Amino acid sequence: MEDKSNNKVEAVDVLNHLLERNYDAEKGYKKAAEDIDNSLLKDFFRDYSGQRYTFGHEIKEEIRRMNGEPEKGSSVKGDLHRTWIDVKSLLTGKDNEAVVKECIRGETTALEDYEDALRRTDLPPTTREVVQRQHDQIQGAVNRLNQIQNTLK
Repeated sequence: MEDKSNNKVEAVDVLNHLLERNYDAEKGYKKAAEDIDNSLLKDFFRDYSGQRYTFGHEIKEEIRRMNGEPEKGSSVKGDLHRTWIDVKSLLTGKDNEAVVKECIRGETTALEDYEDALRRTDLPPTTREVVQRQHDQIQGAVNRLNQIQNTLK
């Protein structure tokens, strides 16, 4: 017989990892908006920063629904990723294409984490719906970023 409480703890851990990803993306997009001179890209990055802020709150709600405790703050890996964006912008003179490419890389990694979460069989249906919807919206962001990158070449 499966230990339901252990599955719930593991599911909360997976959601906390997604929560950290959203903290990272929110801060990364905010940083990208600061590093970009292009007003359309600046608005795009601000919008996605806000979206990821909302995603974080939705995931926190799901964690609490499972009687878990949401993580606070971003991951070390995310902090390093934003530092890399800082260094890259200094080296490339705030090259729009380089910043967009780095955002694509971050979002692609986030998609992989979401796909790992969706492979779990122990997520409650409402939580699975939230994770799937967020995954699909992140995929939309990657698609849009790829389109933007193609126009910058």
